[in-house]
Amino acid sequence: MAPNQRRVLKMRYVLWAMLLTLPALVARSDEELDNDHKATNVVLILVDDLGWSDLGCYGSRYYRTPHIDRLAEQGVRFSDAYAACNVCSPTRAAVLSGKYPARLMLTQWLPSGRWSPTDHRMREGRYLSNLPLEEVTIAEALRESGYRTGFIGKWHLGTETYYYPEHQGFDVNVGGRDYGAPGAYFYPFRGSWKIPTTGQTLHKDSPVGGEPGDYLVDRLAEEAERFIRDADRRPFFLMLSHYAVHAPLQGKPEKVKHYREIPKKQRQGSAEYAAMVESVDESVGRVMATLRDRGIDQETLVIFTSDNGGFAKATSNAPLRANKGSNYEGGIRVPLIMHWPGHASPGRVCSEPVISTDFYPTILAATGQPLRPYQHVDGKNLVPLLKADGSIQRQALFWHYPHYNQHPESFPSGVVRCGSWKLIENYETGEVSLYDLDRDLGETDDLSDRRPDKVAELTKKLHDWQREVGADPMRDNPEYDHPENTGDRP
Repeated sequence: MAPNQRRVLKMRYVLWAMLLTLPALVARSDEELDNDHKATNVVLILVDDLGWSDLGCYGSRYYRTPHIDRLAEQGVRFSDAYAACNVCSPTRAAVLSGKYPARLMLTQWLPSGRWSPTDHRMREGRYLSNLPLEEVTIAEALRESGYRTGFIGKWHLGTETYYYPEHQGFDVNVGGRDYGAPGAYFYPFRGSWKIPTTGQTLHKDSPVGGEPGDYLVDRLAEEAERFIRDADRRPFFLMLSHYAVHAPLQGKPEKVKHYREIPKKQRQGSAEYAAMVESVDESVGRVMATLRDRGIDQETLVIFTSDNGGFAKATSNAPLRANKGSNYEGGIRVPLIMHWPGHASPGRVCSEPVISTDFYPTILAATGQPLRPYQHVDGKNLVPLLKADGSIQRQALFWHYPHYNQHPESFPSGVVRCGSWKLIENYETGEVSLYDLDRDLGETDDLSDRRPDKVAELTKKLHDWQREVGADPMRDNPEYDHPENTGDRP
């Protein structure tokens, strides 16, 4: 047989083999699509300023939250969950990075501006004004694994040019801006804010489009539903980050009317705030309904939580002490619910102390991705805790807030929680307080004088941790001690 004939015959064999294997290739492609469809989706719902006791499943008899309560009934509710900071931006950075705010050097809300050179004894710790692009966010990690990623709502982690969600791993950004609160909750959602440091006015544009009569919580829920539907068969990560229930306190009139009719002695918070909580609850119901309609609710991990404690002028955090902006429990303990059918024991209440940094490794584990301990260095995988016999290993939780703000019972401080013990160090005075949270949830009985051994142990833990993460300290403020200012000091 001539060489040319052999080449032609060989090509015929190759083409024939390809035709025989084509159906198998097509079948394998369909199978891969089916496997993608069965991959675990993730919906992370982060509410702004929602207090620990502001839900029915956490004991409230005032706020109406049937959809969130159902989420807890069907999933796991954490009784001792914490935000990584008592204000918003640092907690959000911790969620996305898996690192403590002190390690990130992002320890204050942005752009802050509450420090006074004449009224404060200490200079504040330094902090970054954006989440560094060098951090590999949970969105970037999931996108590398083929997930479609969406961010909807409040961002508050940097400016538009370089630091918006689309620069941090999100395919879709709806409503994520540099500011932390909308101008208004009713269309066109515009407003203004006086910047404390400069006295200049920030004019806030609409974070999202809409029509007259639209309410921002509803609009964000609509966008969340659209993102879920548009994902089709591709696995997705959705972060629904509500601006609510942050000020301005503006609820739907019909809901506000209902709560105003409740006697004041029976109210837990303002009627406007209660109406906003109810709207957030309805948004959760809409998201869950969309997951069911798409037939993917059984393969979706839903995480519901808050970025810090409740605002003092909006709600009562009792039985916890204090509020947003404070390092007492009312400022840092938050609701946390995880709903994952087939993996989370329905109705389970977990008392293990957990924190915002834990979401990163938990999401990776739930979606079958390899952990990245070099990135989420301060987080723990919480998947084992979703079962009754599960556990995690961690010695303590820490907080570093070297700043001033205007919230009640707030002062610059560091905190360590170890077991049931909690120590707070006042950075301005050097004083410490010690509480046993198992016996004293309201932090009313300071045991520091009676347990010097425990004070010494926990103070060492706190200071060792500060050195490990490079926590930026407060420094003496020479302007405060200036003779011209002595007459103005209290």
